[in-house]
This record gives sequence, C-alpha cells and structure tokens, in this order.
Amino acid sequence: MGSALVTPLTDIELHPRNHDLEVAADDNHYGWVPNTSLLWERRRTLVRVFVWSLLLSTLIAFVIPKQYESTTRMMPPEQQGMGAAMLAALAGKAMPGGALGALAGSMFGMKDSGALFVDLLRSGSIEGALVDRFNLQKVYRKRYRQDALKKLSHRTEITQDRKSGIITIVVTDTDRARARDMAEAYLDQLDSLLIRVNTSAARREREFIEQRLVTVQKDLEKAQIALSDFASKNTTLDIKEQTKAMVEAGAKLQAQLVVAHAEVGSLAQFYGQDNVRMRAANARVGELERELKRLGGTATPSSEELGSDELYPPLRQLPVLAVRWADLYRQVKVKETVYDLLTEQYELARIEEVKSIPSVRVIDAPSWPEKKSFPPRIILILAFTTLSVFGAAMAMVMQDRWVRLPPKDARKQLAGHVWRALKSDLHDMRHFTPGRLSSADRR
Repeated sequence: MGSALVTPLTDIELHPRNHDLEVAADDNHYGWVPNTSLLWERRRTLVRVFVWSLLLSTLIAFVIPKQYESTTRMMPPEQQGMGAAMLAALAGKAMPGGALGALAGSMFGMKDSGALFVDLLRSGSIEGALVDRFNLQKVYRKRYRQDALKKLSHRTEITQDRKSGIITIVVTDTDRARARDMAEAYLDQLDSLLIRVNTSAARREREFIEQRLVTVQKDLEKAQIALSDFASKNTTLDIKEQTKAMVEAGAKLQAQLVVAHAEVGSLAQFYGQDNVRMRAANARVGELERELKRLGGTATPSSEELGSDELYPPLRQLPVLAVRWADLYRQVKVKETVYDLLTEQYELARIEEVKSIPSVRVIDAPSWPEKKSFPPRIILILAFTTLSVFGAAMAMVMQDRWVRLPPKDARKQLAGHVWRALKSDLHDMRHFTPGRLSSADRR
C-alpha cells in the first residue's frame, strides 16, 4: 500500500520537467471555452435536468401549505405604582435589572414599559391560554403541550419600535380566519392578565366598600321591615303630626263640650229634664264626653284597644308608641344615610379602579389576511431549478476534469487508495463475527 503512494511522488521528484509539461498541457483543457464546449455537447442532459427540476420544484412549491399573516399594532399601557414590579415578576423578569429595573423605573417616573409588555405577551399565561382556546396541540399535530407552545412562539412575531414604543404583533397560520382570531386573542388575553394581576389600592378599597354595601343593604331592609310592621300594627304614620292633629281635635271637643254644658245649664232654668230640647242637649254632652274619652284613651292600652279597628291610636298612647317608633325610624334613617354614602364611595372607587388598570390601546385592529405570506412559489421554482441546473453543470465539469487526470496523478491515486480502503472496510464489517478475532487482534 505504501509503495503505491510513494512511486508517483518519486517519479514527480525525479522528472519535474515532464510533470510541468503535463500540467501545462492539462491547463489547456480547463478554460471557459472547453467547459462551454463540454456543456454544449451534453446539452440534452442539462435540458433533462432542467425539465425534471422544474417539475419537481413546482410540485414541492404547490405541496407546501399556504401561510397567512395577521398584523395588529398597539401602544403599551402606562403602568404606574407598584403594579409594574408585579407584572415584571409575572413576565419572568425576576433577574438583576429585570423586576428591580421595572420597579425603579416606576418609582422614578419612567413611562417606557414596552419591553415589559412584550415579555408579557410571550409569557406562558397568554400563550398557554391561546393553545387551549384554539386547540393548537391538534392543529400543530404536537403530542406535548410544550411543543405546541414552541410552535406558537415560532409562528408569532412580537416586536417593539424603539422610537415610538409601538408594539407590533404578527401571527402566522395556515388558516386566515384563525390567524386573525389569534392576533385578537393576544390583545384580549393581555387585557385579562392586566386586570387579574392588578392589586392597586383602588381595587382593595372597592372590594371593601362592596362588602360593606351588601351588609348595610341587608340591615336597611330589616330596619324598614321592622318600622313597617310596627306602623301597620299600631297605625302610626307620623307621630308628630298625629299628636298635633289629635291635640287640636281634643281641644275642639273640649271647647264644644264646654259650650254644650253651658247650653244645658241655660236650658235647665226654663225646661225640665223631660223636655225635648233638654234631652237633645244632654245627649250632645254625652256624645262629646265619649268622643273625648275615646280620643284620650288610656296610658297602657289593653289587648282590646290594640286589636280595635280605630283609624288612629288614642292620644294617651302616642307618647308610649313614639319612643319605639322614633327608635325604629332613627335606625332606618341611619341605615339609609350609610347606604347612600357607601353607594357614592363605591362609584368613586370603581372609577378610580378603572383609572388604575392599564388598558391596551389598539392602534390597528387585527387585519384580515387577503394574500398568502408563504410560500413564494415563483421564487422557489426558479431558485430550485437554477441551482439544479448549475449543480449538474458543475458536476459535468468536475467529472470531465477528473477523467482527464493522468493515472499517475497523486490526487487520483490518493482517491483510488481511499476508495479501495473504504470498500475493504465495508466488506470486513459485513463479514464481521463478534466471536472471531483476527490474528493481529489476538497478538
């Protein structure tokens, strides 16, 4: 084996002039004119390569599924206060210069939070929600959820303009409707994420007032029912007005009674008790006394008096009823005042909470992809066909140069030696038996 390689090298060293003549003679066959002549002679082969590569590239270009792009643009929300640190931690920024930088930026009034929201859009919370919503494991034909997330990340491009801060989201998919819906879902999920992680003081205040409002509303309803039952049972509508009206009515009855007694006294001087006018005057005095007694009543009403069908309670009972009625009325008014104040504060807290939540400001809504973005079929066909023809031409030229090399050329002999060695090694590998070792291996 060694002699086969040494011999031609020795010939070259002993006869350098002859070798130079051979090389000069071979260089005449390697110019562009001989190469062009060679390709012209084999033009039919090149034509066949052109036709087959054109057909194959056309088939491949049309087999590749179409892809569509939906683009949306948004302005990053302005995150203020301690919420920036929470969002940064959620986006995976808990490294030096990450969450600490976002927190420091919010403390010193820095408004640029675009990079933070780009990372939020890339977070597992948003991308995982999209995988579940559109069943991307089945769409991408991925067995594992992690592989579907990687595929979604590969097909989604999220960039931020450093000058304007505008964030651009480009979603690529084989279905144009799904591409648009996924781009819109990114915006929806970002909004939901911002609302979920918002822990501002306005939200905590709103939740506290909301709980108090529910409790006070129940207490107010109970107080109103208690006052209504008491008023219905005792016929007490307005103690003050009722007392005033009944005092005036009693005064009128007493005045009428005084006049009636005077009339009876004057008639008694002229008529007897059996006289018609005397009986009428006495009857009138009796009626006025009964009315005045009924109007006055007793301080402690009996069960019969409480169950009577009187339109209003007696005058003597009003002070007793006024205490309970005033207590119930005061409770209702207090609950009403507290409820009104809490309702006003609740509305203000809701407004403050909405102000404190960063909202996504969409500049361009997700576009409907009218044209495919991939594959560029004409470019693929031309590129594949051109490369195929060029490769075939280069192969023809290299083959011709290899054939023209003299048998004693060192390069050709080296290639022949390598080829024979590879064939020998392949033959030994085919007939190799694990239990049998060669004599050299035994030694």
